Amino acid sequence: MQALREGLTRVDAVLYTHFHADHTAGIDDLKAFNAVLGGMLPCFGDAATGASLRDRFAYAFAGTPWIGLIPHIGYTNVDTEPFYVGKTCVQPIPMRHGSIRATGYRIDNFAYLTDTSGVPPSSRALLQDLDAVVVDALRWEPHPTHLSVPEAMELITAIGARHGYLTHVSHALEHAATNERVGPDVEVAYDGLELEL
Repeated sequence: MQALREGLTRVDAVLYTHFHADHTAGIDDLKAFNAVLGGMLPCFGDAATGASLRDRFAYAFAGTPWIGLIPHIGYTNVDTEPFYVGKTCVQPIPMRHGSIRATGYRIDNFAYLTDTSGVPPSSRALLQDLDAVVVDALRWEPHPTHLSVPEAMELITAIGARHGYLTHVSHALEHAATNERVGPDVEVAYDGLELEL
């Protein structure tokens, strides 16, 4: 529904952050983008996410003559080395998400870091000189698998990002009141937010 609302008509690749259902269960909706591409949709993520997707959605990896009727994806494991989607260089950012790994992504001077409870120093070193960063910030209080707002603010400051957007927020964060507390260089993201980079 969000793709329809935003007029999104083409997806060239999917970057998976981790294997939890709230980030993977929409895999069947990818078939529409298979139809536009006329074939397989390239997907990227860590090895554990790839194994989980192949186990839960084996039909999406089986290949199909019915392009657009079922999802048809190809999966490439990424770890720490940069890779390309077309001419776009993508840098994976290894993170912790409770007891599992999650992967953030840097593209040029932008980074997307959702579902994380910690970004190690080796990954922070990959996040310098950002114009904008989207960061997980579930609530004000600490949480075992997500950053809190103060932890997200610390990360944004530590990496020197020029602007930060808080995402994966809970119902406990009221939009306007939170923006007043964290602004002006940080704000709460929202559905439909568009960034020109």
